[in-house]
Amino acid sequence: MTQHTDSKPVVLSLGELLWDMLPSGKRAGGAPVNFIYHASMNGADGRAISAVGRDELGDELAEATREAGIDSILQHNEWPTGTVAVALKNGIPQYTIVKNVAWDHIRPSEELTGAVEHADAVCFGTLGLRSAQSHDTIVDLLDHTKPGAMKFFDINLRGDQYSRALIEELLAKATIFKLNDDELALIRDMFDIHDDSDTDACRRILTTCGLDYIILTAGSEFSTIISKSGEVSTVRTPKVEVRDTVGAGDSFSGTFAAKILTGASLVEAHRAAVNTAAFVCTQDGAWPQYPERIPDYLAQAGR
Repeated sequence: MTQHTDSKPVVLSLGELLWDMLPSGKRAGGAPVNFIYHASMNGADGRAISAVGRDELGDELAEATREAGIDSILQHNEWPTGTVAVALKNGIPQYTIVKNVAWDHIRPSEELTGAVEHADAVCFGTLGLRSAQSHDTIVDLLDHTKPGAMKFFDINLRGDQYSRALIEELLAKATIFKLNDDELALIRDMFDIHDDSDTDACRRILTTCGLDYIILTAGSEFSTIISKSGEVSTVRTPKVEVRDTVGAGDSFSGTFAAKILTGASLVEAHRAAVNTAAFVCTQDGAWPQYPERIPDYLAQAGR
């Protein structure tokens, strides 16, 4: 995996950019761009690749990313800008995702290919590839990554908008695979993995798919990261006063990727990711303003 000392690693995300339509109003989001926000805040040169409509929501979304300091390559097309109805139940988001929107129609271009060819890491998930056009574009872009680039597959299963074939296809391209405990249960059933423990199941996936890392998160309980060398890091999730959990998993991913790319050890990157995710849970939205230093919740808990 490429590491940088004198310059920031270049990190791209591919996929959805949208408005979360919350009971309190709309909020910009989408897992890939959330990833980029936090990767950028943790030492990476981040850029989000997506599409918005030629409509008011699209203009507002482009402006919202700029105001948040998120660099992007946004295509503008004739489809409506993506939206998701979000209902919070006990602080946990429930999603209704509108189909056939702008980010379902990301087009291939020399600009996108050139950006990916120079990237040190690329993040992607199943949702951004649910449509034929964006699927074909993103898969082609993944095939243009340079040797040694990190390819971070944050599975991000939503509703019925994925398939076994898509998951297999993306696992074959990934170097890092992140999933939560509910998603692991689905993967175990889908791929007939009946090892004794979740850790054993993750090890099997890691080995079978030739990954550098596999990341398993279990919300308020713990997270475990296993490397291809056999190193295992398990951290209990610190208890914080939760405002909402929107984007917490993406903040974990973006932080871990940036820290690994800038030379942190597995344990160091894992601790930073856990602390960032805990901080995000105490804030409103997925792009909170960072304090001068993220609190070390793990140290406060004596871990």
